[in-house]
Amino acid sequence: MGRIAGIRARSTWRDMAEGQVLHFGLIVLLVAGATALLHHPAFAPRVLGLTSTGWALVSIWLAVIHQVFVAKVFRLQLHRGVMTRVFGDRDLAVWQAIFLPLLIARPLTLILVGWADPSRLTGLRWLEIALGLALIAVAIWVLHSVIVHFTIRRAVGGDHFREDIADLPMVREGAFAVTPNAMYGLAFLGLWGIALLFGSWNALVVALFQHVYIWVHWYLTEKPDMERLYPPVASPAAGV
Repeated sequence: MGRIAGIRARSTWRDMAEGQVLHFGLIVLLVAGATALLHHPAFAPRVLGLTSTGWALVSIWLAVIHQVFVAKVFRLQLHRGVMTRVFGDRDLAVWQAIFLPLLIARPLTLILVGWADPSRLTGLRWLEIALGLALIAVAIWVLHSVIVHFTIRRAVGGDHFREDIADLPMVREGAFAVTPNAMYGLAFLGLWGIALLFGSWNALVVALFQHVYIWVHWYLTEKPDMERLYPPVASPAAGV
């Protein structure tokens, strides 16, 4: 019996819900905290109809929608094979078509936050730009490592869908040679880089929120899944 088939054979509803009560509680706290930190300038310019604060809220809630949806699909697919039952052999292709636009929306909405934000950070623009470019370069390196070494199919959580993907060895090339947590620990530094390039306080708040919240996803959704797929040692090797 394969890994996924074995998980489904032993699965209970409690297994499917593991970590999700705390997940939703932390959503409330993190969204409230991020919203409280946002700057609301008196005469805020608008970009595509929204102020920086407006785009920040859009970016925050898109991240919440993304990660809640991922948590639901990961658990339903791993434990019940729901995507496969509905879409058959197209299940992973359909999931990629849903997952990737939501992921791409994160940096795009953050750019709009920074673009519309009239507030400034340190005033040392040369330092902000230099550090921002360095962090974006790290994120690009991780993206290259994901595409070349890890593959997009694995990055979107393909090991929840296919036995052959779940059976693949751990990746130790590129950014994954530095840390197995490259997608969580390093790739999201690119969001900080965008905020620094714009010198935007609101964008920095959103980058902080997204980086903290992706670790909530890891510890409460994906780590329990990985411990079932790859016992006894789990490593963050699926999607966001």
